[in-house]
Amino acid sequence: MKLSQFKFKLPEDRIALYPHSIYHEIENEQGEKETWRLTRRDECRLMVVHRRSEQIDMFQKDKKGKPVKDKYLDFRNVLDYFDEGDTFVFNDTKVFPARLYGNKEKTGAKIEVFLLRELNPNQNLWDVLVDPARKIRIGNKLYFGEDQSIVAEVIDNTTSRGRTLRFLYDGPHDEFKRILYSMGEAPLPREIIKRPSEPEDLEDFQCVYAKNEGAVTAPIAGLHFSPQMLKIMEIKGIESAFVTLHCGLGCFREIDVEDLTKHKMDSEEMHVNETACDIINRTKESGHRIVAVGTTVQRALETAVSADGRLKPFDGWTNKFIFPPYDFQMADAMIANFYLPYSSLLMLSCAFGGYDLVMKAYKEAIKYNEADPKRRYRFGTFGDAMLILQD
Repeated sequence: MKLSQFKFKLPEDRIALYPHSIYHEIENEQGEKETWRLTRRDECRLMVVHRRSEQIDMFQKDKKGKPVKDKYLDFRNVLDYFDEGDTFVFNDTKVFPARLYGNKEKTGAKIEVFLLRELNPNQNLWDVLVDPARKIRIGNKLYFGEDQSIVAEVIDNTTSRGRTLRFLYDGPHDEFKRILYSMGEAPLPREIIKRPSEPEDLEDFQCVYAKNEGAVTAPIAGLHFSPQMLKIMEIKGIESAFVTLHCGLGCFREIDVEDLTKHKMDSEEMHVNETACDIINRTKESGHRIVAVGTTVQRALETAVSADGRLKPFDGWTNKFIFPPYDFQMADAMIANFYLPYSSLLMLSCAFGGYDLVMKAYKEAIKYNEADPKRRYRFGTFGDAMLILQD
């Protein structure tokens, strides 16, 4: 397929700047009014897309199976579509506070440093992006913190904005990382969320089941799950399996080729252990369904699946790029967000749900309830959810 086939007009006000939230206005001790935001992960809107029947559900249904207008599906309704023995597959990567700011030696110029990955813990070497890159050369030193107690030296160039930094710190490594992370902020994608970072973002931009540190962006379809939903799944007999794919910035990189077969994804580290394989293979063999929570899980499963259709343990890197047409071997259902035009995330969703049907669903989401901001579907990192079923 061609890049231009994934173009659609998305109004700027449809991009979510915050997760689904409830706002409360209270009076403080000084009698001043304050607005408090309470994040409700699992109350975002949900659209359900049925690939074979080409049905699109936006409302809950009555006992006769008819849609009830104004009674919208929300994310908690996801569990209504699955039964005991089905398995949800989650990406348990953990986001670290990758964006921090330092000052260049002598000039004091403010430099943004985006931590990509730690290269050598013993030497405190990090692969980073810097902005503005034109001001940063090999040999320059950067100072971090209010007291400028953390110093880093640029020792190599990697890409146009990429550098290798050696942090000059004599204490224990755990202590160094704790200090470094205390100076960082949540690495929200600025291409999508165009606002200053806030302290709450460190929690909002993290899945509640995140475990293995290494991501610089969250697996966003998983952000909708709350601890309460995970408990309900357990009670209902729905199993959970966890894979790890450390999400990088590749999904936000602009695709600059019209012919998608010529696009190369950035490689990302991933791990699939024996436990996950056992759960997922047992689920498939028993005739129950596998639910991929997000595009990163889809890519991990399709990377680790063997020729005989079984999932095998995997430790390595993947640059799997999935776009239509594609024959998926593992997942029977997928949870996605509403993604942006031209994105590789949209392309994967179209590959799983069918290009025409998914693009039709996006069109419906954009035009629905235009006059009422509270009822609109929201797009992007903190946007609403789509469940794609193969029925």
